[in-house]
Amino acid sequence: MPVDDDPLARERAHLTSSRAALRAMREDVEALDISDVTANWVNAQILERQIGERIKALADLSHTPLFFGRLDYLHAPGADRAEGAEGERFYIGRRHVHDGGGDPMVIDWRAPVSQPFYRASKKDPMDVGLRRRFGYTGGDLTAYEDEHLSDPADPSGVAGTSKLLQQEIERPRVGPMRDIVATIQPEQDEIVRSGLGGTVCVQGGPGTGKTAVGLHRVAYLLYAHRERLARTGTLVIGPNRSFLHYIEQVLPALGELTVRQGTVDDLVAHVEVRGADDAAAAIVKGDARMAEVLRRAVYAQVSMPSEPIVVVRGSRRWRVPAYELEHMVRELLDRDIRYGAAREALPQRIAHAVLVQMERSGEAPDDRVQDAVARNSAVKAAVKAVWPVVDPAKLVLRLLTDPEFLATHAEGVLGEDEQKTILWQKPVRSVKAARWSAADAVLIDEATDLVERTHSLGHVVLDEAQDLSPMQYRAVGRRCTTGSATVLGDLAQGTTPWATRSWQEALVHLGKADAVVEELTAGFRVPTDVIAYASRLLPDIAPGLTPVASVRENPGFFDVRPVSGDGEVLAACEELLRNEGSTGLIAADARIPALAEALTAAGIGHLAPGEETTAETRLTLVPASLAKGLEYDYVVLDEPQAVVDGEPDERTGLRRLYVALTRAVSGLVVTHTAPLPPQLG
Repeated sequence: MPVDDDPLARERAHLTSSRAALRAMREDVEALDISDVTANWVNAQILERQIGERIKALADLSHTPLFFGRLDYLHAPGADRAEGAEGERFYIGRRHVHDGGGDPMVIDWRAPVSQPFYRASKKDPMDVGLRRRFGYTGGDLTAYEDEHLSDPADPSGVAGTSKLLQQEIERPRVGPMRDIVATIQPEQDEIVRSGLGGTVCVQGGPGTGKTAVGLHRVAYLLYAHRERLARTGTLVIGPNRSFLHYIEQVLPALGELTVRQGTVDDLVAHVEVRGADDAAAAIVKGDARMAEVLRRAVYAQVSMPSEPIVVVRGSRRWRVPAYELEHMVRELLDRDIRYGAAREALPQRIAHAVLVQMERSGEAPDDRVQDAVARNSAVKAAVKAVWPVVDPAKLVLRLLTDPEFLATHAEGVLGEDEQKTILWQKPVRSVKAARWSAADAVLIDEATDLVERTHSLGHVVLDEAQDLSPMQYRAVGRRCTTGSATVLGDLAQGTTPWATRSWQEALVHLGKADAVVEELTAGFRVPTDVIAYASRLLPDIAPGLTPVASVRENPGFFDVRPVSGDGEVLAACEELLRNEGSTGLIAADARIPALAEALTAAGIGHLAPGEETTAETRLTLVPASLAKGLEYDYVVLDEPQAVVDGEPDERTGLRRLYVALTRAVSGLVVTHTAPLPPQLG
């Protein structure tokens, strides 16, 4: 069939032309000569880096579709419909592509004109006559699917859920996490396109796409507010390195290369963490009341002056009495500014008092004289005595090792038993010699912020937020005091003893009490039978939480198998590996060494979480403690009761099990020798 008469051939031709146009855009950037436009070496380095980032952003990923949809408008966007303006056609893709004349060949999915691709419906067509979705095999366009939105009488179009949409969701997963730009649903799109000024908290069960929504919101905000966020910065915070490695390719695939990624531990890395707390100590250290204990301890270093200051300049002596110094100190304390900022302000206050005396005596001092007085040795000595320098790590170390010091500043805040819980049993010689825990590092970060304000970013995405302690929320909140945040999590998946009980409480600790809480309940990733089985745990782990309702028409593969040993567990893995895609073997942490040995002995290649799957090695052995946020086409879950027993209490264990049960996209096999937890029925 001639190309003009074959719709699929025409679309393929447009894809070929678009790829050629993108290649030309990249070549134009590569050919730029900046030798005559840079004034100095620094400018040249900055411009070269920007050009390099632009070249990377224009990369044509061969297996990633350049566009995934098409919109045929009834009228030109923005035109007066009464004039009968002819409609326009737009191809929707991951980035903007234009031809040699500057006319768009692909429109960025974040542009306003692309929004109806995600929001339009027959009830509200948004002036769209046709929405077309494209299906790909590898990088080749192989299918399309049309929805006629503006003609209710037209029986053609998609009935029910889009088949291509289902295929894209169920496409086998090998390698890191993919973007969901082609499959964003209307309720997800509302969150993605919400404004930069407000903080959004997304409660979403397994498979609702909350992580992807958060990442795509960052990409959208960078598109809509690029200049502002280029100045203030963006940050994605995940629970661990394995998770960050899994998601790290999503933003680059959307052309965004400047977003930093890290964990909460990375944010508070003021000291080397070499120790660990038991659950009781970690709960107290993570309690928001510790912020008040630290505040008291920091400002208790200030003492009221008892002696006047005498400043000698030439033949003159200027005296500032003790009562006047005390007034300055109390005034700074009442202003409730950072300890370090107040300490820097005090010598200037003293110098100003001296200048007033000079002016009264007939002198005419200027700002240089005031600065010289502020640097006077007598003033420096007085400030050092009254408002000494505070080392946050040393202060926290003293709180944790000096019972009297802790009791003084925790009085009325922490009980005696709580104080004993966090006190170290053995003395420590120095900050470097201390075996700091992760919770200790957060305390040091809090103390550091009391001394000197933490730099605020423009936007922060906090994923798996339900596992953070109140003090960790405060640490994250300090990084976006003047910016906004996207908070992502699932209360049912909280697996720490201090897990979040309610989002309202968490948002208060974050400093974003006015944030909007959105709930995603439509499950796109987890098959119907699997999520229904896992939801049996909800009454025990998160009563009142809305169960996820899978929108998948494919119920998925699901089986619960009593087994007699590890050999049958490995057989289940081999069975699932016969399918296309990735397979995860999830087990209690204590079971991992034995299963690893059995896999090696059987000659079954396997990876650890964070290692990228390949066509040759598609099995990942996953400790239950690291399963959160990961997903696999098929999962074998070993010994559910052992997963529960591996946690300090039953509720946390059942939540860990809920996480492990909901990592599968296409199929789940549960193997067990011990009886299943009774909550699974």
